[in-house]
Amino acid sequence: MIAGKHILLIVSGGIAAYKALELIRLIQKAGGTVQAILTESATRFVTPLSVSTLCGRPALVELFDLTRETEIGHIELSRSADLIVVAPATAHLLARMAGGLADDLASTCLLATDTPVLVAPAMNVRMWQHPATRRNLEILAADGVTMVGPDEGEMACGEYGPGRLAQPQAILTAIEAHFARMEAPRPLAGRHVIVTSGPTREPIDPVRYISNQSSGRQGAAIAEALAELGARVSFVTGPAEVTDPRGCDIVPVETALEMEKAVNGALPADAAIFCAAVADWRVASPAGNKIKKDGSGTPPVLEFIQNPDILASIARLEPARRPALVVGFAAETENLVANAEAKRRAKGCDWLLANDVSPGTGVMGGSDTAIVFFDAHGSEDWGQASKRVVARRLAGRVAGALAAPGSAQGV
Repeated sequence: MIAGKHILLIVSGGIAAYKALELIRLIQKAGGTVQAILTESATRFVTPLSVSTLCGRPALVELFDLTRETEIGHIELSRSADLIVVAPATAHLLARMAGGLADDLASTCLLATDTPVLVAPAMNVRMWQHPATRRNLEILAADGVTMVGPDEGEMACGEYGPGRLAQPQAILTAIEAHFARMEAPRPLAGRHVIVTSGPTREPIDPVRYISNQSSGRQGAAIAEALAELGARVSFVTGPAEVTDPRGCDIVPVETALEMEKAVNGALPADAAIFCAAVADWRVASPAGNKIKKDGSGTPPVLEFIQNPDILASIARLEPARRPALVVGFAAETENLVANAEAKRRAKGCDWLLANDVSPGTGVMGGSDTAIVFFDAHGSEDWGQASKRVVARRLAGRVAGALAAPGSAQGV
């Protein structure tokens, strides 16, 4: 599975850096090749000479290596690999990755690549549990970085808990699993799926607008999960807080009218998933200039008109133009089951995923959600999970539905 694969191994500074030597040996024994980069602090724990000897090629440390940089070295390094592995990944390097910093060879390669990245964290238990580290890991997960470990055990400092570097064999297994996923059958190959995501912004005047708290995290995760299964994804997104999903055709929009036009322009499609939080109303006539206070204390009178119902309009298309599967989302704050089932029937969509976005749930803009799935046969509680887990579950269900023509409503 690793045979013939080229791994860029980044070793950062920590007591566990010595385990990188065993990892190099295991990768090569499995038929892969390794190019190693050491951070400056990593050289305090393992020597470039020992790493170079095992790899059979020079271990690199300096960003400004004139010989390599004449060939745009850090760009070539980061993009010629089949996988980038960071082991150990210290809290410091993870923070730099999350912040998009590029101040040495390792971080520059990580920022200049579209190659998949696997990290194996290693740090003190308190550092692992610190809110800053948790935030950084959430950012990296949203960016598509995968992780192996850490293990729980006794630290070099004498403390006990999670934070130990995963064993080299476990890291090798994670590398093998990555390539197994990449080489697995892609059930949505040749299929086109439209996904809407994020909020819309409806202008009041040139500097003000009506919107909502949607981060776009769920829609982006769904689009990326579909792309991983081989689909061509048209990702129509309002102004979102998260990184655009990899492997998708990105169509940025601002308003509901722009989103409606983009969705219709992306047809025909095999499936359409409407995850965007589209504003129900817009100002009938947005002001051409900033609305000023007139000194009377009287607020301006705004006339609203209803935005198009994009989900319903696509669900009601004639069969020749309607996607075989139309999926909606419902964000509810009360009577979730009754409201969601009524919405599914009113909109005419095949499936509907509902979640509770009441204040205090943290769902709106958060990384977790609790989904209830509805179709023509009733409802199914998916329970609480991360939005990425929900995305993969939905993508698998879409693949199953499209594999059985005419059965989408019953899946």
